[in-house]
Formats: sequence, C-alpha cells, structure tokens
Amino acid sequence: MTEDDDVTARYDETGGERVLTFERDGRRAVLAQNGEGYAMVAVRRAPEGEELERYYGFDMALDHAAELLGVRVADLPVPEAAADMGM
Repeated sequence: MTEDDDVTARYDETGGERVLTFERDGRRAVLAQNGEGYAMVAVRRAPEGEELERYYGFDMALDHAAELLGVRVADLPVPEAAADMGM
C-alpha cells in the first residue's frame, strides 16, 4: 500500500488481473489489466464493478482515476509494481 496526502493506493494481482485501487474520502477508482499485462487498462469504481472506460495508455487511465477522485494526476501515488501497466 502506498499513501500520498489523502490518496491511498493498493496494488494486487488477483483473479487473473492486475488491479490498482486508489481511495480518497470514501471514493474509489480502480485500474485493472489482465494478468499478463499486455491488454488495455479498464477504469472502474470497484474491483469487481462495471467498467467505465478502457484505455491503451496508463497515463490516460490515471487521468480518469484522478478525475473520479477530484485530485491531480500528480497526487496519485503509483506503487512501483504498477508503474508498467498499460500497452
């Protein structure tokens, strides 16, 4: 788990997916990619939630996550294990 100011990030590899979850003030933004790490990155509100959007680039998915949490992309603490997500 990584924390930066009021945003918490957690990276897990479960259910055949790589999952990066950001939380802030009770809100959640989840980035998910297949376990092999070569597919597009899906943005959800919960790990098993409905997909809101899918992106080729990790940077675009991070931008969407930041928007959902009401922070700047620079405020999202990305754990090292998740830094290579995206195509």
